[in-house]
Amino acid sequence: MRTFLNLIAAFALTVTVTIAHALAPINNVVDQPIVPPPGKVLTTEQVRLSIVRAGAALGWKVVEDKPGVLIATLDIRKHQAIVEIPYSTTKFSITYKSSINLDESNGQIHKAYNGWILNLTKGINTQAALN
Repeated sequence: MRTFLNLIAAFALTVTVTIAHALAPINNVVDQPIVPPPGKVLTTEQVRLSIVRAGAALGWKVVEDKPGVLIATLDIRKHQAIVEIPYSTTKFSITYKSSINLDESNGQIHKAYNGWILNLTKGINTQAALN
């Protein structure tokens, strides 16, 4: 009986550690500077298009929520992430809004989410630099 209880305890510990390693703090991008090409100032429309193009290239569906704010949705297999992207001519932010099957809880989320946000941030910067 004692061996059986030890096995159950070991299994529970393994599951807990596995789940904990798959989670990471939610990474929100706050006031990321827009870096235009040298000597150029981007319009609000150019920044919006940079965000839409970057999102589309990475599989995000980007729609306008209101002027200066976009909502982006990424669907991968059975997972979904939704973020809000407020922007101006000089900066943008990416803020977690909701998700499905990404184990979001207490400010933690599946670690893949942060990779998706990092890629989106890089993509937006790349698109802005191409204007």
